[in-house]
Amino acid sequence: MLDAFTTSPSWGASPERQAGRSGALTASMSTKLLLIDDDARLTGMVGDYLSHAGFEVAVAGSLAAGRAALQESLPDLLVLDLMLPDGDGLDFCRELRASQRLKRLPVLMLSARGEPMDRILGLELGADDYLPKPFEPRELQARIKALLRRAEPGGSDDEVMRFGRLEIDLAARLARLEGKPCDLTSHQFDLLVVLAQSPGRVLSRDQIMDALKGHPLDAFDRSIDVHISRIRAVIEDDPKAPRRVLTVRGAGYVFARKQDADS
Repeated sequence: MLDAFTTSPSWGASPERQAGRSGALTASMSTKLLLIDDDARLTGMVGDYLSHAGFEVAVAGSLAAGRAALQESLPDLLVLDLMLPDGDGLDFCRELRASQRLKRLPVLMLSARGEPMDRILGLELGADDYLPKPFEPRELQARIKALLRRAEPGGSDDEVMRFGRLEIDLAARLARLEGKPCDLTSHQFDLLVVLAQSPGRVLSRDQIMDALKGHPLDAFDRSIDVHISRIRAVIEDDPKAPRRVLTVRGAGYVFARKQDADS
């Protein structure tokens, strides 16, 4: 695990130099990260790098320590290793998404197991992003910043899109079906918005990726399909016979203009 970080070609530069003179990737000290990983040397270097970039970093070396840290204080983002001495990061991610308090916590999963099915499984279980090792420090920082931007409130944009019984509240970053909140991760909400902003138009995977602007989706490892499946599970009456997000074979996906009989 140590080599996954220290062998990065950009590791020799100082964090300040790597972040760039513009400061575009510098975080506010109020941004709190929790890193759950059992490699003390790795977490020390990652923690130092992110601290120099302006993050406030807490480290837990096990799932038990991570649970205790989350109970004490809620971070802005969780960086979670897949393989831990007292459990599996995938199971822990499932546990987070079942918690009312933690289900919307942005999660970036790390693992030396970078096979496509591992990434797909991580996303299926609720991770917002998946970064295989080895990785560059700047990429880790950039992905963290991207997740944090997606988790920010919509600001002054209070538009609510309505499609029959489905509402998509951009300011609250919340989808509701018949007035009840839909259990979507930040990543899935943004993907739903991209589709809903072009109702009736078929969007290819490449177009979806372009619209998401910086989201770490890979059209070739079925990540988009995984997220679409999760979205359908919470917004469709019958996910196996969807009426809202439709598949156009060989072309992509389309968000239906008319979805309910009363639309």
